[in-house]
Amino acid sequence: MTARSVFGTAAAVCAAALLLVLGAAARPLLVADTPAAPVFTDAEIGFLQDMTAHHQQAVLMVARLSADADPSVRSLAAQIGDTQRVEIGTMMGWLTLAEALPTNPRPMAWISQTAAHEHHGTPTQADTTVMPGMATITELDELALAHGERADQLFLTLMRRHHGGGATMAKAAAEQFPDGPITRFARSIFTDQTREAATMSLLLDRAASSPP
Repeated sequence: MTARSVFGTAAAVCAAALLLVLGAAARPLLVADTPAAPVFTDAEIGFLQDMTAHHQQAVLMVARLSADADPSVRSLAAQIGDTQRVEIGTMMGWLTLAEALPTNPRPMAWISQTAAHEHHGTPTQADTTVMPGMATITELDELALAHGERADQLFLTLMRRHHGGGATMAKAAAEQFPDGPITRFARSIFTDQTREAATMSLLLDRAASSPP
């Protein structure tokens, strides 16, 4: 091999290496021009934020149930608390993945006007700012002070209403969002909370029919 061919081969190798380096340096600039697709839609994020807050109140209600409540009521309450804590963890994980706030600055703004009309009576924004089924501070305080049969009745009444509101939100999300993990999650919430609400109705009916 002549000296000229050796130098020519070395020059070609150097040129190829230089092109690779320049290409690698330019790649971040080219990729940065294409924004990443959002993990979830704004409506899905709003639903996750609101349902997280809704679940957190249910866990608080479970914590405020008296220790002397009926064993069947306490068993149901423990089941509700365990389920909703797991679901809160799931929703918080999704919100972290989406780099979203854990709380919704505009509660219930995600719900469509059609769903708002169906579930709240009128499609006005004022009707969609409060999550359905939520207990008031006064009701939560009353539950914390209740004992025995009064605690049973108050917990079941408040939690049944709370579950009804959660099922309403989940149904609206499942009907409004395209098929995906959030929609399937909403369907699961609707099924579980509808079933548990039916159990609460049976317990209330049993208590009402029992002799004093």
